Amino acid sequence: MGKSNKPEGISPESCGISGIKYSGIGGQAVLEGVMMRNKDDYAVAVRRQNGEIVVKKDTYEGILHNKTVYKIPILRGVLSFIDSLVLGMRTLNFSSDIYMEEEEAKDGKQGEKEEKEEKGKKKDTSEGFVSVLVTIVSVVIALGLFMILPYFLSQFFKGIISNGYVLSLIEGVIRLLIFVVYIKLISLMQDIRRVFMYHGAEHKCINCIESGMELTVENAAKASREHRRCGTSFLLYVMVVSIIFFAFIQTPDRILKVLLRIVLIPVVAGVAYEFIRAAGRSTNPLIRALSVPGLWMQRLTTSEPDSEMLQVAIRSVEEVFDWREYLKENFGKGA
Repeated sequence: MGKSNKPEGISPESCGISGIKYSGIGGQAVLEGVMMRNKDDYAVAVRRQNGEIVVKKDTYEGILHNKTVYKIPILRGVLSFIDSLVLGMRTLNFSSDIYMEEEEAKDGKQGEKEEKEEKGKKKDTSEGFVSVLVTIVSVVIALGLFMILPYFLSQFFKGIISNGYVLSLIEGVIRLLIFVVYIKLISLMQDIRRVFMYHGAEHKCINCIESGMELTVENAAKASREHRRCGTSFLLYVMVVSIIFFAFIQTPDRILKVLLRIVLIPVVAGVAYEFIRAAGRSTNPLIRALSVPGLWMQRLTTSEPDSEMLQVAIRSVEEVFDWREYLKENFGKGA
């Protein structure tokens, strides 16, 4: 891979963290690549080991085709979260398929073209089911790890602390600690470390555009790898909002408490989404100050990408977004 493009002397404020102009594009890092989405269009760019960049462009209209419901506060956050899970699994499957093909080719296990095509047809029929199943399992594990486990661990303090509000605060702190430890542990995996680098590339490209710079490798390298609309920030504020919500759920029934923590997750996610949405567009000093912890958390899930990773991210952006026209309209740049 290319050399690292670590920015020198470039502040986050000059690279899209403040003074941004909302572009509407978002993305996600995948295995050896980046997915970028603009409205219903999305593109996944993945670099093969031979240096070739493979691109898949498609559309995803969301789980509901009625766009009106996506304008309803709170509800749009729930729907957007579900959409991100579904599209995220779809794009991860694409990148992992390319990765597995290369591994099979390296091991000499790649079949003939006809055989692969036949397998591909069978795979297409089951891919949707598998993606849904994996998504459901992932959500169940996340619920148990980040919502249910912290509650039961906080009950160990019940013998010395009787105040329900304090116990809720302890539960929230435990939840945050589990999240941080989880991120640190998975970052020890080599593939995940590279995903975090591509995550940084994704943010840098968006920040580069939204701060009015032409989207080149050199300019993107100078941009911040932190962004206020990041999913990492969203997860952090889901936990923060849950502390506030659950503090007011004071019932002696332990089973009811657990059930309420599950049932209220969509509401918590919806509220957290509204804050992230506002933070990504607003210049209000208070909102920007409140979004800073989310930027700090992103230091765990993003790393400085190299130039080749930035090339992949740029390719993904250009498949779904006319950044030249955007700069012309918002910054008066270009022809």
